[in-house]
Amino acid sequence: MSLAVDILSGFCLLAGAFFCLVGAIGLLRMPDFYTRVHAASITETLGVGFILLGLLLQAGFTLVAAKLVMIGLLIFLASPTASHALARAALLRGIKPQLADQESTSSKA
Repeated sequence: MSLAVDILSGFCLLAGAFFCLVGAIGLLRMPDFYTRVHAASITETLGVGFILLGLLLQAGFTLVAAKLVMIGLLIFLASPTASHALARAALLRGIKPQLADQESTSSKA
């Protein structure tokens, strides 16, 4: 049983690291603010979620596991709210999303 938990925990930790890496690359490569906010929110949700799940499997039924669950709940509630607030503030400030039509017309000029 312990070997199965260790393998599953390792898989979750690797998956979380993969999503964090992909999100970091997305933050660098995305063209505008809104797609960068999306990449950051995916990183927080999937990357941190898998990492917390892997750590939960390693912790077992302890006080550490309860703390990890609380951290996970905080992240899963605060991350979408913060991403929405950032995107709404940018939209109200007048930052326009980059659309495919704008990209194709600017490359023709």
